[in-house]
Amino acid sequence: MPNSSASVRGTLRRVGVDREHHFFGYYNKCPWDRSGSLLLANRVSMMDADVTPAMTIEVGYFDLDNDERFISCDRTGAWNWQMGCQLQWLDGDAHRSMIYNVRAKDTDSVYPGFGSAVYDIDTGVRKTLPLPVYVVSPDSRFALCVDYSRLYITHETIGYVGEDAPGHMPNAPADDGIHYMNIGTGESRLIISYADLLDFKHVKSMDKALHWVSHIEINPTSARFLLLHRWTERVKDETCFLHRLITVDPDGSDMRLLEDSDHPLPQLDENFDPNAVGTYDYEKSEYQISHPLWCANDRIVVWGPHAGSINYQLYTDAENGEVETIGKNILNENGHMSFSPTSPRWMVSDTYPNSETHERILFLYDVENENRHDIGSFYADPVLRKENRCDLHPRWSRDGKQICIDSVHESERQMYVLDVSGITGN
Repeated sequence: MPNSSASVRGTLRRVGVDREHHFFGYYNKCPWDRSGSLLLANRVSMMDADVTPAMTIEVGYFDLDNDERFISCDRTGAWNWQMGCQLQWLDGDAHRSMIYNVRAKDTDSVYPGFGSAVYDIDTGVRKTLPLPVYVVSPDSRFALCVDYSRLYITHETIGYVGEDAPGHMPNAPADDGIHYMNIGTGESRLIISYADLLDFKHVKSMDKALHWVSHIEINPTSARFLLLHRWTERVKDETCFLHRLITVDPDGSDMRLLEDSDHPLPQLDENFDPNAVGTYDYEKSEYQISHPLWCANDRIVVWGPHAGSINYQLYTDAENGEVETIGKNILNENGHMSFSPTSPRWMVSDTYPNSETHERILFLYDVENENRHDIGSFYADPVLRKENRCDLHPRWSRDGKQICIDSVHESERQMYVLDVSGITGN
């Protein structure tokens, strides 16, 4: 395959040596355990496939101190190529425990067919929970949960296909939305409904639209969370998605609107051809709010529009609060960004593939000196569709010295680690 390679500044190391494919998923979780010796991963037999309910992946970790052997702990059928199975460490647990989503047979649950599991590496004990998780609080006391079947209809890339073909979903129901689940007991309650979101600072474009939430993130002290409220009348064309960035307390109170990108949609005209929309047009939209992440208890980094300009932005968690642009005139593409856990000076992010070279760039940004350091260029086969693509999704190690990515530049789906300490000075 032409250009099926990577150009890297520094050392790039593939993790593991077995012949299977491996990936972690999203950019918003650290795959390393507290000791830095275990690296969470999913193992799968193929690089590319349309996910079906019967298709499972292995859930486990690489033992970095033992020849990087992959240790399989379980299998799950609740996954997608973009986020995996929401695999993540329970850092607040005294043991080395991981949580991930699974398929469940309990038809009386809030979301029939799906739940989550906690696996304790130290004891080998596995327990199940009644709801699939979207994100877990840093203190590991609770998780926020949504309906992945709704996501499969509204945004298939991050949803789970059900046993039956997805049916009709009500636009903004009062009995569904974001659930709070106690990880210790499994008890849950609805804290924000779609009807609540529809009523909160309502705009006319919401009236006929289907509503959902994504990118739910909990701040470092587990005291507040953010979400993207999205709505659309045309779910098959992501350029028709409308977005709001909102923050909330874990009980659903004190909801604050930080940004609203409601805008006219010429795509709703009858003569508009949705097939003319490119694979990455949505990610490159001038209106999209995407990839928000807490970088402090009251500060959020996000790609989005503000005051007529779309950039990397830093928001203070307050309505009409301060908004600061990062890398204006330097960083001009959407990406998956996060700040070093040891220094607010360094942000890592990536780009979507160049439409001609199909290369995606991995870079560090020095916020203090306003310098961009490109540290890797990775080829991605354009045959991969939106639902089965492989974004780099860069993730920091806990000591801020390494970056872990997923990539297909060797015609395999694998995880790689780059040492960036020579640039950051860690």
